[in-house]
Amino acid sequence: MATVDCEFGQRLQRALAMLDGKGLPRGTSAPLLYRGLWKLGFRVPPPLMMGFVPNALLMGGFFGPTWGLVMWLVGWRRSQMPVGMVLQAMVLAGVLFGLSMGMYGRWIAGRHGIPHWRDFQG
Repeated sequence: MATVDCEFGQRLQRALAMLDGKGLPRGTSAPLLYRGLWKLGFRVPPPLMMGFVPNALLMGGFFGPTWGLVMWLVGWRRSQMPVGMVLQAMVLAGVLFGLSMGMYGRWIAGRHGIPHWRDFQG
């Protein structure tokens, strides 16, 4: 198993070097969410090398609940917003953010000739 993780880590470093070589900022090629997942041992490709659907699900699935929790702590709790409305807002925010990040990732990848992870030989 350690060999697989080492191989993934080496492939990831080659991919990030390739993305750096295309002049992309690290915030775009390796956002904080992905860097955190890599540190935790998750074998997730860089977002620009993922397909639309996995990228949208990952980004939206993280953003919606996180944003909803922050909004609830900052203001919604005091306003006594109904739980159902909070959940709807979280889901809507996650879907919209996920779709926009999925589209943005594929647009940037196409514009810079970035291959999908499955096609990357590095």
